[in-house]
Amino acid sequence: MSQTFEKLIVSKFGGSSMADKEAITRSATVAVNRGSSVVLVSATYGTTNQIIEMTDHAKLGNWDEAKNVLDKLAKRHLELAQEFELNDKELSSIKEILTEASTLVQGVSLLKDCNKKVMDSLLSIGERISSHYMRRAIANVLAQKNINKNVTYFDIRKVMITDDRFGSALPQLELIKKEASKYMMDAKHGEAIFVSQGFVGSTKDGQTTTLGRGGSDYSAALIAEAIGANELEIWTDVAGIATTDPRICPKARPINQITFQEAAELATFGAKILHPTTLAPALRSNIPVFVGSSYEPEKEGTWIKKECEHRPLVRAMALRKNQSLLTITTPKMLHAHGFLARIFGLFDQYKISVDAITTSEISVAMTVDSSIDEEKELLDELRSIGEVNLESNLSIVSLIGNNINHTPGLAQTIFNGLQQDDTELVNVRMICLGASKHNFCFLVNSDQADLAIKRLHQTFIEEK
Repeated sequence: MSQTFEKLIVSKFGGSSMADKEAITRSATVAVNRGSSVVLVSATYGTTNQIIEMTDHAKLGNWDEAKNVLDKLAKRHLELAQEFELNDKELSSIKEILTEASTLVQGVSLLKDCNKKVMDSLLSIGERISSHYMRRAIANVLAQKNINKNVTYFDIRKVMITDDRFGSALPQLELIKKEASKYMMDAKHGEAIFVSQGFVGSTKDGQTTTLGRGGSDYSAALIAEAIGANELEIWTDVAGIATTDPRICPKARPINQITFQEAAELATFGAKILHPTTLAPALRSNIPVFVGSSYEPEKEGTWIKKECEHRPLVRAMALRKNQSLLTITTPKMLHAHGFLARIFGLFDQYKISVDAITTSEISVAMTVDSSIDEEKELLDELRSIGEVNLESNLSIVSLIGNNINHTPGLAQTIFNGLQQDDTELVNVRMICLGASKHNFCFLVNSDQADLAIKRLHQTFIEEK
């Protein structure tokens, strides 16, 4: 029996969906039932942490400790290979990857150093192994359903061409499309299911790279764009996007649909379900994105689309922790020009991202990641411009929705909601409004952040 699908679907399964044989088989069943043509996977749960742990030991020259972690990693994967009853060719491929890992870690141990290039090669190992399990699992599900379709293990490095910024490589979009049209046409035409890796890429001359934080979802979106997919599906252990973090608000509600713009604001300002870069390729090519749980695939999940029928004033709220407020003050700013350009030129030079910003006549204040206090050279250069003040232990609270900057009385409702209980007043350190019609954000002390979210969720979501 053969099976054809009307839609071209790219699916990505995260580490929690690849936890063990049971989880991988469940994910494979989801992929087959949904009609996926390309399946990208993360490393099996915990593998990346083991790779980082053994590398940390090796950098200190502790080969025995590094080898101990490597042996545990190898044992676990060889046991998984046995559980899936991989054939000799598949097992040989996994053993070759594990040998590569051993060689790399021994080199790190001898040199007591691990540059980003070597680290990328090490970090690619988990995905390269786990995709073998997924290929076998999908083939098993197809056989059980009596579906005649080829399942191909595909090395994504043939297509995911990047620059050589190891650790956080930049994808080369035109080259990715070109190589995808060369190597992935069987998947595009429904003649095979391609099983491959998220997060991993390669330079033009074949050196392994990784796409950095959020890279697995991002690579899935890039492949969806490259092959002209109709849909992109992101499968995790959470059944879609909620109105806020359920760990903070047990009454958080699932969101069935959300626009790209709203989802991007949520991701940027702290929602863990997606990384902000994921949505860029899908938005460019207008590819709807589905977010669902591989553990509960029957649940509705969340669709991210260009347009949604229901566009509430406040759709959801996010919390971004570990923030600092950096304020630069100088009378020289008054009625002068060039100061902001100089300041942000330095942030560009040191590759530091700014989240929210506000200015007055003689000062500029911005929120940055709390790791800013480690950037001693940047701070010294900023002090040559003006007086620098750094406040830590802060969090950004964001309300995400529609028409936010053109709704009278919204700020009053927000601050009334924050101060609804006189037993604890929430101090707002900075407000950012006007740059986006989808976002109202402000800064609070981290120890009051959860309280702020709870009160605003009650005001805008639970009482509606």
